Amino acid sequence: MPPSFTSAAILGAGSLGTALAKLLAPKLESILLVSIETECVAGINREHRNPKYLTTIQLAPHIRATTDHREALAMPLVIFAVPSAAIRSEAEKLAALGLAAATPLLSCAKGIERDTGERLSQILRDVFPSNPIGILTGPNHAEEIAQELVTCAVVASADPHLAGALQELFTLPHFRVYTSDDVAGIELGGAVKNVYAIAAGMAHGLGLGDNAVAALVTRALAEMTRLGVALGGRPETFAGLSGVGDLIVTCFSEHSRNHRVGLALGTGKSLEEAVAALGMVAEGVPNALSIHDAARKAGVRTPIIDAVYAILYQDKPAEVAMRELLARDPRPECS
Repeated sequence: MPPSFTSAAILGAGSLGTALAKLLAPKLESILLVSIETECVAGINREHRNPKYLTTIQLAPHIRATTDHREALAMPLVIFAVPSAAIRSEAEKLAALGLAAATPLLSCAKGIERDTGERLSQILRDVFPSNPIGILTGPNHAEEIAQELVTCAVVASADPHLAGALQELFTLPHFRVYTSDDVAGIELGGAVKNVYAIAAGMAHGLGLGDNAVAALVTRALAEMTRLGVALGGRPETFAGLSGVGDLIVTCFSEHSRNHRVGLALGTGKSLEEAVAALGMVAEGVPNALSIHDAARKAGVRTPIIDAVYAILYQDKPAEVAMRELLARDPRPECS
């Protein structure tokens, strides 16, 4: 029998966690946001608004917040909406507290772990050998989810019953959900596109024009597919919501944190200045390290990822890296 959910805990009360709570409010009887940010917890409980993230969004009265992870143990579903770098530590907290082995876990973050090269579902499997695990991803900016603007998403899981239950839970008139069993491909598309969004932002910041940005994003899709397949994904997955869909929105949207970091770099700001001005986590910055490492280990040609890595971590000027991309030897498009 597929599971059904009447309540859920969401780890993380940032933009994504807050948006997911708003999204799921019509479907669940109670929602618990778990956060280390006491300001957010107090504001949500007192005023039904997050005072730090998505501050104009009104939250339903049955959405409650806490700093105590123990309260999540009673929930039939645990959703991870923290930055990817915090997934392992958050999972280990719950494991130490004795989370039940039957509790389904849903990761909504996007990234690859730096030291291990593991995808987020693999991290959760390390910590929770028996729990059912799912992934929710796609072109899903938190700002637009919270405003109930129309979007699509994809749920991936090796457990078809869990995938179906999560599809039913998240499907709303403005939020259409598909399913997939290609967990590796779904996660890799969501992680890698963040690096390309930084590149697209830099191209915009350098004033290279729409033609150049379109070409960059198109070649990024080819590179993403090449790397994703080498790391275990299926080619068709990267033509879907977690691949080209997420790539498009992240490379062009004003809501994209990674695009905004790239834009700042392209206009001459340092990485430290760009990140400080953003005031939030841009997953493409740490993931440029882990994804660059993964590409080198797999022996995959990734010139765009290499260029972003050089700009972020080897102090190469953005305009130099972009010129070098264009100066590479000519080659057939489909190779």
